[in-house]
Amino acid sequence: VQLVESGGGLVQVGGSLRLVCATSGGTFPTLAWFRQPPGKERAVVAVGWNDGGKYYADSVKGRFTISRDNAKNSVYLQMNSVNFEDTGVYFCTASRTRLTYSHRDSSMYDTWGQGTQVTVSS
Repeated sequence: VQLVESGGGLVQVGGSLRLVCATSGGTFPTLAWFRQPPGKERAVVAVGWNDGGKYYADSVKGRFTISRDNAKNSVYLQMNSVNFEDTGVYFCTASRTRLTYSHRDSSMYDTWGQGTQVTVSS
């Protein structure tokens, strides 16, 4: 099983960025993006289930969109109107089960990508 993120980088405040995560080696009812700001703990950003359901952290609602391409086994995170608080390392993660009530708990996920850095600048 492997998850590979791409698309991170430097973006100005108010700008947009699209993260891509390609998965291989399995099927994952739950795919999610977590992020870890400098000096802080890793926390959930968005979750996408294979039935179309989605969850967003309050801090990104209305700005970020998670989407899945089940045929390509990929998950995306479209980040719009970014602000300084969006800076951090973004991780793609997957679970072989449908995490209905524990989707915000990082310990419930089976596999993690290596992470991609997102830096928001003025």
